[in-house]
Amino acid sequence: MAKSFRTLDDIGDVRGKRVLVREDLNVPVADGKVTDDTRFRATVPTVAELSDKGAIVLILAHFGRPKGVPSADLSLEPIAKAYEGVLGRPVRYIDWEGDAAAVATLQPGDVAVLENTRFFGGEEKNDPAVVERFAALGEMYVNDAFSAAHRAHASTEGLAHKLPSFAGRAMQAELDALEKALGAPEHPVAAVVGGAKVSTKLDVLRHLVGKVDHLIIGGGMANTFLAARGVNVGKSLCEHDLTGTAEEILAAAEKANCTVHLPYDIVVAKEFRANPATRTVNVHEVAANEMILDVGPAAIEALADVLKNCRTLVWNGPMGAFETPPFDTATVALAKTAAALTQDGSLVSVAGGGDTVAALNHAGVADDFTFVSTAGGAFLEWMEGRELPGVAALTR
Repeated sequence: MAKSFRTLDDIGDVRGKRVLVREDLNVPVADGKVTDDTRFRATVPTVAELSDKGAIVLILAHFGRPKGVPSADLSLEPIAKAYEGVLGRPVRYIDWEGDAAAVATLQPGDVAVLENTRFFGGEEKNDPAVVERFAALGEMYVNDAFSAAHRAHASTEGLAHKLPSFAGRAMQAELDALEKALGAPEHPVAAVVGGAKVSTKLDVLRHLVGKVDHLIIGGGMANTFLAARGVNVGKSLCEHDLTGTAEEILAAAEKANCTVHLPYDIVVAKEFRANPATRTVNVHEVAANEMILDVGPAAIEALADVLKNCRTLVWNGPMGAFETPPFDTATVALAKTAAALTQDGSLVSVAGGGDTVAALNHAGVADDFTFVSTAGGAFLEWMEGRELPGVAALTR
């Protein structure tokens, strides 16, 4: 995958050319202020490089879910203003009314944010008329928004068929990292899959058992697998109706020579709140009124040993109820082990998904992983082995 798409290295002379750049500017806002500018920062390498080369940079992005109806609340005008501070150069805002005339006034090196793409009802339907409307403004197209690549929208997929198309630097980094993690990884490969429910990760688990050597299951979903193995999980979060599915996944893993690691010692409590009375017990010793809230120390040590023998790690989801102390212990410990191995050069570690990024930031090791994807849905669909329309369109 890594070599099958064109990047900014292949774009040629862009001086004075109008380049449509799809970015993800869908940042969280509270009381009119951007509360997390991670997505802004991810766009800077691409936008700054094109601007420095004299391109007229026209940024396409969505914000919220206006469902084709323009609204002042979901306008990108204030976002463009906030983005200017992160980009460190002037950013024009261009409304869809009179956009062509406004674009015509831009000079080489100028950067402009066009209004919310989802103000057009046809954006999410990939309507050819909307694709034409966007394409008329530019001469080249750069997709730099991996987090929106699982959607076949006019600005994420349709444009790639209309204009010479390239992957931006953030998209390129993401695709290169994913290729190293599951496309053509160095074995042995481990995957950590956690989170509350098996039901949200079924396709991920089914796909991974055929791809990885070690599957480490944590979080609430581990309880469903423990129940499938006959463990009484007390009043733990558990999808009892999915134990049959869990058994199928365990059988598929065995057939594929993938070792599934479930916790054998655990931390339990009678109530779910910060710092309650807890016990560390064997999985077969959970009382009827207790719930499993984290992986125990012996299992953490065993899992650290698994990672020490692996060359590649893919991580999605926490090991325990990490937002509530002390049930962050296993997640933090394993994350620190993975980070140390990555820093030693013995492990390629790729992590993604909202909860995962929060957990790695909480452990203070997000910067020590090989790559941390900020994409939620797109990262999960990639872990499920699905083709992402926005990526496929670039790799034609």
